[in-house]
Amino acid sequence: MGRIVAIDYGKKRTGLAVTDPLRITANPLLTIPTQELIEWLRAYINKEQVDEVVIGHPTQLNGQESESMQYIKPFMALFAKSFPHIPLIPFDERFTSTIAHRAMIDGGMSKKKRQDKAVVDKLAACIILEDYLNTKH
Repeated sequence: MGRIVAIDYGKKRTGLAVTDPLRITANPLLTIPTQELIEWLRAYINKEQVDEVVIGHPTQLNGQESESMQYIKPFMALFAKSFPHIPLIPFDERFTSTIAHRAMIDGGMSKKKRQDKAVVDKLAACIILEDYLNTKH
């Protein structure tokens, strides 16, 4: 059984999270510049068995796609072309950044660290992945 990778795609930065090989836990991995994402994924997939990739699908409260989908859709097409054997699954990401901020506060993280958007991005990816895993169980 391979891992599941989650992507919180951003115009500048992208947060990543991954499951353990048994797909029991979701763990924040890192945040990288978005322009490096495909190359990072290529290297990671060559090193680890990845069966699925989940990407945050931003929607508004009314269920319509948010404006950021204009940046995500081209990435999704590039991913499908680069990794045709790995399913890319869009998954609702509403409120993940808010939940990530709340988790940092509840966890006692300092205000300075909470302002680091890279930390928020990888935690948001982890929340997307946890939510996705919960729907599969």
